[in-house]
Amino acid sequence: MSTSRVDEPDGAPRSVRDELAALCTRTEAWPRVPWHRTLDPATARRSAVLVLFGVLDSVPAHARAAAVPRDVDVLLTRRSDTVGHHPGQVSFPGGGIDPGDDGPVGAALREAREETGLEPSGVEVLGSLPALPVAVSNNLVTPVLAWWARPSAVAAADPAETVHVFRVPVADLLDPALRRTSTLTRGGTTYRGPAFLVDGHVVWGFTAHVLDGLFDALGWTQPWDAARTVAIAT
Repeated sequence: MSTSRVDEPDGAPRSVRDELAALCTRTEAWPRVPWHRTLDPATARRSAVLVLFGVLDSVPAHARAAAVPRDVDVLLTRRSDTVGHHPGQVSFPGGGIDPGDDGPVGAALREAREETGLEPSGVEVLGSLPALPVAVSNNLVTPVLAWWARPSAVAAADPAETVHVFRVPVADLLDPALRRTSTLTRGGTTYRGPAFLVDGHVVWGFTAHVLDGLFDALGWTQPWDAARTVAIAT
């Protein structure tokens, strides 16, 4: 897989965008995540998240990665501590698919605008990945991959739902020094999964699994020590 950077007139690293778009056509590369329990299709809520990459600001990554330039970021939010599902967690913008939405893509863009003030006209949708079940909230979630062709100002638009909107350099997420295995103990059972330490936050759960699966499928992952753990307190 080529990791060379081919700049377009607007300065966007086309190779990263094209790799992301190509992944949407290779569904066999998308991992089936064993930590999810099977949901009942009749009762599961359909949802979508916007996994938005782009050259988002002038602040480069602290780390260097062979797979991506230092100025490529991904958009994340931190949920309010008072929301019903996944309070306080770092997540992608997104939510339930409403009847008036144009499927997962429409829902992801609408929710992103409501949560962050993002301007959807500047977003180039690259495609969708197979939906993933999230048993704890009875959701079947479709990740929508996108490239931020014309970035707009973003901020937490509704403090009752989102308290922080931030952009994380992908090279920092790939940095082995910032990778961890999360441990969460409930009912005497300890659950383990991927985690990332970014901007003073621990990214774990569904969001970390999506990022981890993306990086593996794209061949971007750098070897990291899975024995290094971070305990999740809920």
